[in-house]
Amino acid sequence: MAELTTPTATSSCCSTEAQATCCEPSDKAVCCDTAAGGGSCGCSAGQQTTEPANDIRETVRAKYAEAALAAGQSGGCCRGPVSTTDASGTEVFGAALYDGAETDGATAGAVSASLGCGVPTAVADLHEGEAVLDLGSGAGADVLISAQRVGPAGRAIGLDMTDEMLDLARRNAADAGVTNVEFVKGHIEDIPLADGSVDVVISNCVINLSGDKPRVLREAARVLRPGGRFAVSDVIADPDMDDATRADMAQWTGCIAGALTRAEFEQALGAAGLVDVEIRETHRVHEHASSAIVRARKPQASA
Repeated sequence: MAELTTPTATSSCCSTEAQATCCEPSDKAVCCDTAAGGGSCGCSAGQQTTEPANDIRETVRAKYAEAALAAGQSGGCCRGPVSTTDASGTEVFGAALYDGAETDGATAGAVSASLGCGVPTAVADLHEGEAVLDLGSGAGADVLISAQRVGPAGRAIGLDMTDEMLDLARRNAADAGVTNVEFVKGHIEDIPLADGSVDVVISNCVINLSGDKPRVLREAARVLRPGGRFAVSDVIADPDMDDATRADMAQWTGCIAGALTRAEFEQALGAAGLVDVEIRETHRVHEHASSAIVRARKPQASA
């Protein structure tokens, strides 16, 4: 998902100067005083952390809850805690990446709320009647596009841990008038679906946010049917990413610090039992990382 402009919250309030950067006076309590709110004033910008997986999960959940609420608002002085540009101001995340891509089935609102780093549906090769699972489905754009492609005989499932994102996605699905979609609450490290229940797993810049990526990939392999396909957009770290970036929670929730290198992603996919791994970089998102299309396949069952 797109870069979040603030890191882990601190328990103390922001300075008066920092509070001035909050969007609305009514937001200051959540923005600055409440750790659970994630902080939006940059109080702890640059702070380094080595938080365990559960703390990473909660930090990510709080930030994307805030982003979902911001996406549901009209006007206002800012679009929540999310930046879709890199350091030079180039759009490297979000709706701009869908320009020129086929988005039939998705509403303009769902696409505009995208915080991903690519368009996984462009490479997933979806077919009529297939079941598709989107890990970390956010506002639902990729689920709605998938639902259009698999048709009434197929189904598209969005999995997200954030109530606010699920609410936004369900509203977008209702606006689109689709009936072959389902949005499920859960964690991508523990997918609440049966073994071998989907034909395709997609995801858009979410796996890098997990504190246990090998488990995510094992779960993806588990729910795929034999011969099923894995096609995601995600961030790939450069092998020489520095330790300061790796340790910075702001960069983790911004999809950078927690990203696997190409070699690590290939190894983890293989360890999960997936084959025919293909990783193709698409564009730079950070001085130490690129967006990439990652594809693999679950082997056919033995005779």
